[in-house]
Amino acid sequence: MSLADALSIALLRNSSILKARSDLEAARGTAIQTRSVALPKLRGSSGYTHTEALEEFPFTNSLTGTGTRISPPTDEWSGDIRIVQPIYEGGAIRSALRTALLTREQSALQYQAVVADSLLDVRTAYHDVLLAEQQIVVQEASVKLLSEQLETTTRRFEAGTVPRFDVLRAEVELANARPKLIRAKNAYRVAKNNLATLLGYNIPATVRQDIPMTLTGKLEPEPYDIELPTALVRGLERRPELAVFRKTAALRKERITVAKSAYKPIISLFAGYGARNSSFQKDFFSRVAGPMAGVELNWDIYDGSLTKGKVIEAEALYEKAQVELDDGTRRVEQEVRTAYSSFLEAREVLESQKKVQEQAEEALRLAAARYEAGTSTQLDVLNAQTALTEARTTQVQAVRDYIVARARLERAMGENAWPETPKAGTK
Repeated sequence: MSLADALSIALLRNSSILKARSDLEAARGTAIQTRSVALPKLRGSSGYTHTEALEEFPFTNSLTGTGTRISPPTDEWSGDIRIVQPIYEGGAIRSALRTALLTREQSALQYQAVVADSLLDVRTAYHDVLLAEQQIVVQEASVKLLSEQLETTTRRFEAGTVPRFDVLRAEVELANARPKLIRAKNAYRVAKNNLATLLGYNIPATVRQDIPMTLTGKLEPEPYDIELPTALVRGLERRPELAVFRKTAALRKERITVAKSAYKPIISLFAGYGARNSSFQKDFFSRVAGPMAGVELNWDIYDGSLTKGKVIEAEALYEKAQVELDDGTRRVEQEVRTAYSSFLEAREVLESQKKVQEQAEEALRLAAARYEAGTSTQLDVLNAQTALTEARTTQVQAVRDYIVARARLERAMGENAWPETPKAGTK
């Protein structure tokens, strides 16, 4: 599995990305709901009422005089269908259209931020596996060197040229090195488990300790040069989190418009067709029907200060969004500066380790030759072996830290962090 393969798999299976994709689809539904305020609506209504003959009312007749009459039972029905188009809601209609667009743009930016973080995690986990793999190689080489040293010391002891103490020390050094190799192998297994989880794999119960995963990538640092002012400018321009804050502020501003629109009347046009049973005929199915059209106006002249409260709330939330934007800008600058400083550190450490391993190997060769010639002690050889192992460990760690530090700096600047946002309505 190459790094490109791992990133592609993460885009399809990573749980955080999948949840963000669902949130993106949910935001599309929210945008559709918001936009519906400006669109015409087709409404249908119907009703049926049955009234029993219970009411008595007086009447006067010229022949019979005054008396009472019981009203007969009545059945009434009606129905209509109409198209209603709002044409004025105090600015709320245009605000709804702008809000729908802002909502979709904001959700896309939030999706990009989640993808960026998830892919950074995958990059880091991928190189952690490579590091753990190299650490095994380093520790195996250390165990091999100490085993050879033990064999050499044992031969010299049998020849009577070194004391028993040198053999015991070689055995202790070899025994101390083996736990480091065991820990390195365990770290390799754990790193692969972590990467598999980020890639969304369900590990079968039949797979026990070691996941059968082989990475084709290498810990190979590539030159990268950038100045801090340029990194800051790119971060402020390209970070999706800042764009989310800007969209949030714009959405809060639209909420002020919507809240203030309640101070004004709502005007709608309607047209349709209706029917009802006739009040002058006893036939239940007799009807009066025909087309209808008109204008409807609603205006809450006084709503108990409900609108005033909504306006105050919306304005306060807008001010809060502005503060969040300012604070987010400072935090992005801090993240870029921190990532840049860590990158410089990793680059300097890597530069300092370029020739250390070669020097440590030469020092071990010389110490071993002097020991064979009897002009050096076993302690010199063991110290040289320890220094070589430490140099190899530091070298592979420095390469990994450099690669990860660069990835984090690029993430802080908003570069190379995400693919194209999927179209709404796609999974």
